[in-house]
Formats: sequence, C-alpha cells, structure tokens
Amino acid sequence: MSGILATLRRELCAYFFSPLAWALLTLLLVINGTIFALIISFLSDPRSAGGRPLDFFFSSSWVVLMFIVPLLTMRLISEERSSGSIEVLMTAAVTELQVVVGKYLAALLFYLFLWLPTLAYAAIVAGYSEIDWGTIASGYLGIFAAGAVFLAIGTLASSLARNQVVSGVITFAVVFFLFLVFGSLQSLVNSSVWKEFFAYLDVAGQMDDFARGVVDSRHLVFDLTTVIFLLFVTSRTLAAKKWR
Repeated sequence: MSGILATLRRELCAYFFSPLAWALLTLLLVINGTIFALIISFLSDPRSAGGRPLDFFFSSSWVVLMFIVPLLTMRLISEERSSGSIEVLMTAAVTELQVVVGKYLAALLFYLFLWLPTLAYAAIVAGYSEIDWGTIASGYLGIFAAGAVFLAIGTLASSLARNQVVSGVITFAVVFFLFLVFGSLQSLVNSSVWKEFFAYLDVAGQMDDFARGVVDSRHLVFDLTTVIFLLFVTSRTLAAKKWR
C-alpha cells in the first residue's frame, strides 16, 4: 500500500506542476464550454424539440474523452521507459503492480479534477429551471466509469510504447474504435442475444443510459472488471519489459 501511495503522490505532483496539465484544463474548459453553449443555443430555438440541457451535455462527453484520455496517459510509463528512469523506479521497494496502480490512480484523480468546473453548468441550469440532481449524479457517474476504463486502456498503451506520441495514438485509436464499433454492430445483427451482448459492451450507449439517469449495475461491474484486468496486464507487461 505504501508503494502505491508513494507512486500516487509522485504522479500527482508531476500532473499539477506540469504546464501540460493546466493546458489540458484550459482545453477541457474551452471544449466543454463550447459544447454547453451550443446545446443551450439549440434548445433555445423554438423549432427544437426541447429537452434537458445536461442530458445532451453528458451524452456528448464522449467527444472530450477521446481527446483528453490519450493526453493524460501517454506519458505515464512510456516517458519513464524512454528516459531510463523506470529502472531506478523499479529498483525501489515497490512492485510492478503498485507502480501501475499508483500511476493509474493519479491519472484518474486528475481526470476527475478536470471535470470539477463543469459543476457550474448544473448551477446555471438550476438557476433557470428545476433539475433532477439524481440524474446529474448519474451523468457524472457515467463520465467517471467510462473515463476509468479508457484511462486503464491508456495506461496499458503507455506500457507498450517507448514513444509518448505512439502511446497517445494507440489510446485514441482504441477509444475511437470502442465508441463506434459496438453501436454499429447492434444494427448489423438480427439475433436478440447478440444485440443485447453488443449493447452491454457499447460504451456510447452506456453513457447515454447514465445521462438519462439509468444506472445499470451490469455496466459498473463490466467497467470495474475491465479496469482490474487491464491494470493486471499492464503490470505483467511492465515486468516483462523491466530490464529491456
């Protein structure tokens, strides 16, 4: 446990004292602010069908995830490997799994920090209309769950590549693939069993459910299982490459 906490503190300092971290925060604010403004503009049009602004906002958050997650994770392990500092880190009294979990948790905590300013959108909407805070909490749970899975994917990609850019490209490609493929496959199969299976794996559909206030425990179990599996594979990858 001490190894995880030591790695966590080290990585959080690297995030918060890095210009890239604050550039990411600025980028996220600009993107989310633009999306929110467009949603309000659209719903204000008398010709629109109407709806709840935050439902649209949470459903569209996958756009942000595709770009932010690769930037958050691309340096986690690949930078250590390319600089040679991974050997120094691994000779300390920590295991590969502790290093991976510590780095992952730091990325996850900073990811959550990046979303904190968006709570202002809920306050703005609440000032003009009644809102369901349970649905808001569900929407943020969806952002957390999807982000947790994709950050685990990015951590694994970072352990596979020495180059940060390559790590980021791999993560983006996998996230983009996961957002598109399972939703598309649902429309290509006729079997109800396969449709339900692909719907279970469909991340975009999962985020839509959370945005509407539908919390399906199966999604949470799947996300948690996937994160644990990916972090374990990452630790084994790190162990295999430790002395290369």
